[in-house]
Amino acid sequence: MPEAPPAVGLAAPAQPRATLADVGRLAGVSAKTVSRVVLGSSSVTPETRDRVLRAARTLRFRPNHLARDLRYGSVTNTVAFVIGDLTNPFYFAVAAGIERELARHGLLMILASTDDEPESEKRVVEALLQQRVRALLMVPIASDQSYLEGERQLGTPVVCIDRPATNLIADSVVLANSDGTAEAVRALIRLGHRRIAFVCSPAALFTHQERLRGYRQALREAGVTDTTRWERLEEAGGASAADSVRDLLAMADPPTAIVAGNNRASSGVLHALRESADDVAFIGFDDFELADAYGISVVAYDPAELGRTAAQLVVSRMDDLTGPPRHVEIPTRLIPRGSGERGAP
Repeated sequence: MPEAPPAVGLAAPAQPRATLADVGRLAGVSAKTVSRVVLGSSSVTPETRDRVLRAARTLRFRPNHLARDLRYGSVTNTVAFVIGDLTNPFYFAVAAGIERELARHGLLMILASTDDEPESEKRVVEALLQQRVRALLMVPIASDQSYLEGERQLGTPVVCIDRPATNLIADSVVLANSDGTAEAVRALIRLGHRRIAFVCSPAALFTHQERLRGYRQALREAGVTDTTRWERLEEAGGASAADSVRDLLAMADPPTAIVAGNNRASSGVLHALRESADDVAFIGFDDFELADAYGISVVAYDPAELGRTAAQLVVSRMDDLTGPPRHVEIPTRLIPRGSGERGAP
């Protein structure tokens, strides 16, 4: 058989990283002297410093600041942000706001996900705390955050985003959730709607309970008190939003309007409405890509502002851990685009 042609462009095997001792040997000094240069000590002569820095550049040496910080019991300049589902664009918009604000203070953000699994939260958070992060920003998903109280007392600021912590003294930044759904329902009521449904999942989340509260409040103001028959708040892993809408539309007196409690629910509602011949008004909570192109009315807000505010709170707490927890609400606004402006039949 003919020989195979020689391989072209194969990557060279990885080389071991240079150590303090390697740099010292090339510079003709001890590893301890190299360490003094890395730490910025004034006890090293300018000539020796230059020689060490040239050797470090030649060997592409990078000091292990994390190991140094752990050795001396200090913290890093990184702030952790723990999110839920990585596929949800909401979290990335919030993260962008956090990252820009932290950068103004010389801080870095690292991102970790719980995949919206409550049992993953403590494991993910504790892994980050072992890296001595300077502070913790998190979207709580578990039912109890009391495991963080000891760390907070040791000086690690904790700020919760989108929903407050449970059994933990911590600052929080949330949306004006109930105001948002109340505004959407009032707009539909002005158009003559009374049979207005609310679809959302999972039911237990603080944000969704607050949005349900605003929905009920606006309907009560209009004299509609029997709202539970129009409510579809499913548990995680239960019926989909699309299934909920199909169930609602199959009723003897189906709703003439629907409000979705989040962007995922909006997607399911739209899928079900496309299958239906009913002309149902629709308003979603959370703006989403192409919503404007398709004329979808939404309750919107600035997710980057949510992140910026959280970052500002955590930086403030780094300077002063005293005082009561602060709770900030980011306002929402109704954006009419057509789907929510259909009058009741």
